Amino acid sequence: MTERIETLITKEEIEKRIDALAEQIMKDYAGEEIYMVCVLKGGIFFMVDLARKINGPVLFDFMVVSSYGSGTESSGHIMIKKDLDGNIEGKNVLIVEDIIDSGNTLNQLRSFLLTRNPASFKICTILDKPSRRTVDVPVDYVGFEIPDEFVVGYGLDYDQRYRNLDYIGVVRFDD
Repeated sequence: MTERIETLITKEEIEKRIDALAEQIMKDYAGEEIYMVCVLKGGIFFMVDLARKINGPVLFDFMVVSSYGSGTESSGHIMIKKDLDGNIEGKNVLIVEDIIDSGNTLNQLRSFLLTRNPASFKICTILDKPSRRTVDVPVDYVGFEIPDEFVVGYGLDYDQRYRNLDYIGVVRFDD
């Protein structure tokens, strides 16, 4: 079986939407320091591009949280493979995600991090699949709502491939 990638969201559409998200985030935080937490690996492209557009103090930290193996479906269980390096108590935390699917992973991560007493806690994702949601998770900033398709590119992968695409595409499998 071979796979091919069909463009869903172009590089230009991504750039334009990130500009709008950055404007909204700067307005909401009004110059306050933002502690951006990237959920690796998929969120790295988005976080870097978003952070570059924010005028104001931004700190970076990273977590590795997994609910996928080498397949295309979430396992429903998360593993924290890398925790934060810094203390988030009293900080304005902005989680930066690549995609929200069922909401299970993010809900568990949110609960875990809220026990550390941040001053504020918001979630930003480049992609949202609301049709797949099984857990209600409050998402403050959404780049694009997408249909129930398996997508790659712009940080998202299929078995560790296609992360480097500068657009978001749908994986199609040919026999």
